[in-house]
Amino acid sequence: MRGTIEADRHIYSFAPDLAPVATVPPGSTVVFETLDAFGEQIRSESDTVSGIDFSRVNPATGPLAVEGLEPGDTLVVRVEEIEIRGQGVIVAGPGMGFLPDLLAEPATRILPIEGGRARFGGVELPVVPMIGVIGVAPAERAYPTGTAYRHGGNMDTREIGIGSTVYVPVFRPGGMLALGDLHAVMADGEICVSGCEVAGRVTVRVDRIPGRSADWPLVQTARDISIVVSLPTVDAALREAAGSAVRMLRRALGVSTADAYMLCSLRIDLRISQLVDPHVTVKAAIPVEVLSISGDEIGKLLLEGG
Repeated sequence: MRGTIEADRHIYSFAPDLAPVATVPPGSTVVFETLDAFGEQIRSESDTVSGIDFSRVNPATGPLAVEGLEPGDTLVVRVEEIEIRGQGVIVAGPGMGFLPDLLAEPATRILPIEGGRARFGGVELPVVPMIGVIGVAPAERAYPTGTAYRHGGNMDTREIGIGSTVYVPVFRPGGMLALGDLHAVMADGEICVSGCEVAGRVTVRVDRIPGRSADWPLVQTARDISIVVSLPTVDAALREAAGSAVRMLRRALGVSTADAYMLCSLRIDLRISQLVDPHVTVKAAIPVEVLSISGDEIGKLLLEGG
């Protein structure tokens, strides 16, 4: 089955009581049309964040229900294509980002995109499309789409791009998948509070793993599988990601806690996704070769146990 959800069907909060705008069986391919992170409010460099309606920031297209998904399952989202539409926008301003005291005035830059490259002044940057916001309905309370937690949300993790697979724990029937906040270019950290924000279309294939789920979203690429943790402080997020990596290796490889701990120190990288949202996001990246398995087995193996 294949369907499309248009950009005007979007949410600003991941809430437990979300109602689906579409429902599909597992194995379906769905196209999500998305607005940019500013809800198309910034069209030129004379438009700044000081003049926008923040109630319209971070729209996430959806939600989509997947038939048969129940709490305790895992929603599998394979990102097949990301098509960028129009120009890119990046903003900064006083009180914003990882260095909130750096600027006295807000600033906006428009990045023309052509031939797979985004132009920032005299610098050309290769376009590497990614999804900033992707998540499901949480268990008990609502989270703005700009905040990430166990349900996903605004993880701003650049590994969530074309060819990646995202495993999200399910808390409500149907899962209620919504996504948006596409970036054409973004570095780890996203330190000024914005990447190269763009609108576009995302094609995904959705599936389910019944009866098993991880504590946090996982992102699988050809090289790594990352545990993505979002908490109020960097220290708390890094400690949780490191502990989750130890537990995952211990379970996946059948080794002792001590051996898993040491193996993490030898081969597992702790990385920053973003430092600028209400919850910061970090990741523990486990190289595929450490697990001695490949393909879809990775997700299924790591989700087993508890």
